[in-house]
Amino acid sequence: MSRSGYTLPVFACAAAVAALHWLHDRQTLTLASVDLIEPAQIAEIPIEQVAGLSENTALAIARSDPGDNLDLTKDTPIWALVEWREQGDDAVIIKGGEGIGRQLNADDKPAIYAYAQKLLRENLQRMLAPGEKITVTIILPEGRSLAIRTSNSAFGVVEGLSLLGTTGISQPLSTPDQLAVFRAELQNKASRFESLVFCIGENGLDLARKLGINPEQLVKTANWLGPMLVEADVLGVKEILLFGYHGKLMKLAGGIFHTHHYLADGRREILAAHCAIAGLKLPDIQAVFNSATAEAALTHLKSLDAATGSDWVNKVYSAIAETIDVRSQEYIQSHSEKGTAVTVCGSILFDRDRKIIVKSKTAGLLMGKLC
Repeated sequence: MSRSGYTLPVFACAAAVAALHWLHDRQTLTLASVDLIEPAQIAEIPIEQVAGLSENTALAIARSDPGDNLDLTKDTPIWALVEWREQGDDAVIIKGGEGIGRQLNADDKPAIYAYAQKLLRENLQRMLAPGEKITVTIILPEGRSLAIRTSNSAFGVVEGLSLLGTTGISQPLSTPDQLAVFRAELQNKASRFESLVFCIGENGLDLARKLGINPEQLVKTANWLGPMLVEADVLGVKEILLFGYHGKLMKLAGGIFHTHHYLADGRREILAAHCAIAGLKLPDIQAVFNSATAEAALTHLKSLDAATGSDWVNKVYSAIAETIDVRSQEYIQSHSEKGTAVTVCGSILFDRDRKIIVKSKTAGLLMGKLC
């Protein structure tokens, strides 16, 4: 049985609780109690170190434990610096220090998202007496170096990691146990709807909701797209809309149906091949192939379009989307006991700004039914 852990905001909050406890009582906590809010339970988080830096400032350190998850933040230290403050209306001000990313698309605000903000505020405000005010600075000493190994920059977050998530529990998304959880959700929704939307992660789920798709028809797959497609077909789901960030979803065009980067990549090969088929010149194909990220390759194609008045983004990505549809149908059919696929697939790819790049023809028809 795989072990779940906690998301990064929980450890940031635990460190802040321990630092504030020191300021109040001049005592060192070895365990900090954190109300996770989502879900409604208390977590006891080990605290590695606590230090009073002055009469008004304390620092505490926790260490990330995401459970049995392929998570690069495992064992990374999280620091929280808490300072008494007299000015301002807010009892708790939250800042991002070294290693916390900046959101390029949100005026360089620290990448401390809604759940993390709520978690910190609610847990810390309970500890404050009327009139007391604090500033909390979250620091990830290894955040800047770890961020290089993530897709954060693809979503406009630079120079560090995000305190992201909608829950305090970190489920092992890459383990078979978690696949069982996703399959159970799929079985439930397949019994109620003939059309479903598969989203790899939180960005897809959030964007799909904003586009007006019924949340009850959204199914999170994480990286398990292959098994989930086959399961949907077995359950008799008639239509699946694959909705994802282009850097992930395009892997299906190369026949990669488990999309975790630890297992397989192929994005630049897929992009370069479709550029060649579309007729792009060799130097530009080479530029796409040598791009550090899928987002950088997309940016190159956009710059070509802007400079020449061409339509390479649409040509290349339309071909990729249609290939995803075909490969998905083939995958389902090859895993079907009857050798035929019940489920029809369409695909929508979006960029780091959560703007849709392209819809396959089938996806366009499905969107008309879903929205």
